[in-house]
Amino acid sequence: MINKTISNVFLQMADILENGASMQRVPIAVTAMGSEHGEDLIYHAAKEAADQGLLVKLIGSQPLDYPGVEVVSVSSSEEGHKRLESLLDSGEALGGVTMHYPFPIGVSTVGRVITPATGKEMFIATTTGTTALDRVEGMVRNAIYGIVTAKACGIQNPTVGILNVDGARQAEIALQKLQAAGYPITFAQSRRSDGGAVMRGNDLLAASCDVMVTDPLTGNLLMKLLAAYTTGGNYESLGYGYGPGLGEGFDKLILIISRASGMPVARGAMVFAAQLVKGGYQKIFAQELAAAKKAGLDNLLAGLQKEKKGAEEPQEIKAPPKVVVTEEIMGIEILDLEDAVRQLWAAGIYAESGMGCTGPVVLVAEEQLEQARSILADKGYIGS
Repeated sequence: MINKTISNVFLQMADILENGASMQRVPIAVTAMGSEHGEDLIYHAAKEAADQGLLVKLIGSQPLDYPGVEVVSVSSSEEGHKRLESLLDSGEALGGVTMHYPFPIGVSTVGRVITPATGKEMFIATTTGTTALDRVEGMVRNAIYGIVTAKACGIQNPTVGILNVDGARQAEIALQKLQAAGYPITFAQSRRSDGGAVMRGNDLLAASCDVMVTDPLTGNLLMKLLAAYTTGGNYESLGYGYGPGLGEGFDKLILIISRASGMPVARGAMVFAAQLVKGGYQKIFAQELAAAKKAGLDNLLAGLQKEKKGAEEPQEIKAPPKVVVTEEIMGIEILDLEDAVRQLWAAGIYAESGMGCTGPVVLVAEEQLEQARSILADKGYIGS
């Protein structure tokens, strides 16, 4: 361990002498266990990422002696996620790459793909998680998160397109209002003859915009298609993964890859994380959010809620005393998620909403799991 530490110190000194302090190796953690293609694949990706100038904190069960890679030994995926959290909390790693993370509601990930028609890179905003319970509000916020990510990766004035899915026109109107009120957003133009910022499938393939705005479930599907269309689907070979989780109040840099992600995607995700650190993504996020709020983002989103027909104010229910929640209850419709949490609160069970790898989840304490399941089943939120 001492020799490994000394080795990493000398590597960082060499980087500074050769390239200057700004090029010092960025420490990025990655969890290796859980891949459908085996732990060795992530080890290979870590070595290639180290060759590109990263200091990789490789959380896995196997030893490895390689310059720029430090193995953090664990015996299970659960232990690996705990170590990932501790490395990020302590600052030993400035970013993390993992195959699953229960992002809270309000946080979603911005993916990065290589498009087949032109080979141009494009950001898909967003690809996992839930930005907001309202679809249009989520897409408006997704546009801002996509702009943040693109700018942190060096695109000074990213163009924004909105994929032609349900809610696209409402999101376009809302973003145009933000632009008119002073938020600097540059809309892309579709390559189809009628133009406009609403993008078709052709634009998706050709990267007619730098940032493609959509809802997370559609974005997740697009990521899988664009990452694995050359391999038959079981091996994601292209792109940089599902990207960083962004949202107000979320201060960890955690990027998602899939259990089906291949070596190039895993390596790309680590490089992506380092680019975000070097690009100052947190500062850019704060600046973009402040600019959007100055242009009336909060009032605009509140107006979207008032426009909903038949909307009712939810009954005020106070949360019970907070406890540690580690167990996930899955199978709840996203639009019912917050109501399900309130039902548990009303029964005296502390619960939180979140997003697991397969969709929305309610998080509860282990000792209250069965009681919570029974309540939610009785109320019709999950199957019995």
